[in-house]
Amino acid sequence: MANRLLPDEVLRALARWWSQNAARVPDNTPGAHTVPYAPGRWAQITPWPPALASPSGADDAAVSRAQVTSIVEDALRREAFTEALVATYVWGKGKSGSPGGSGPATLRTILTADSLEAVLASAVTALSKHSAKAAYAALRGRVPQLGPSFFTKFLYFAGKTVPPANGPQPLILDRVLAHRMRSLASTVGRETGHDPDGSIARWVWRDQDWSPHRYQVYLFFMHAAAHQAASTDGWPSDASPDLLEYALFNTAWT
Repeated sequence: MANRLLPDEVLRALARWWSQNAARVPDNTPGAHTVPYAPGRWAQITPWPPALASPSGADDAAVSRAQVTSIVEDALRREAFTEALVATYVWGKGKSGSPGGSGPATLRTILTADSLEAVLASAVTALSKHSAKAAYAALRGRVPQLGPSFFTKFLYFAGKTVPPANGPQPLILDRVLAHRMRSLASTVGRETGHDPDGSIARWVWRDQDWSPHRYQVYLFFMHAAAHQAASTDGWPSDASPDLLEYALFNTAWT
């Protein structure tokens, strides 16, 4: 995969996606990517980021990646790490969170974890002093019910303010993106004969609990693939790697 990167059919799918969505991302980053949410469904969550809509309100609201980046930047400046996590979690769940549903209920459980603030702080420190891989390792398995699909969102937004000392910027890795990587790995394995039935790809890019090494592999692949896509027709030459992450999440090519 490192040698091949994105095959032609994926590059064509990305070009189609860009032609349909370029107007919604005018700066060639996914900062304008906005998620609707219902603040009232999160009324029992504290600490609540003040820049999010009041949970006492009945109306729906929306928050963009750029706004979450700003919220997290402010929270990290105040060392309010749990508040930063709440912002990224609400953005990640959006309107799928219901009062008794997996969103707010799971987040309430996460917020009761012992030493949550210290764990989040250690991950940010690992990011600033070491790498995204080290920050991922600092969070993996440390907080019950906080898995990589959501703590990589925390790392992604934290990395906008606290860039890693070494290696690539953190990106979101969730089940959908793991499926995209699995598809790519299965194709390479089949064509090279190293994984003819795709069983290795299914194990390596399983639905959850990826290793810190696998997360690092994902980051290096995505940054290299973003550079590859930027050199092809139909994709902006100055696009950021997180634009590729956003596009792959929303793009199917088979």
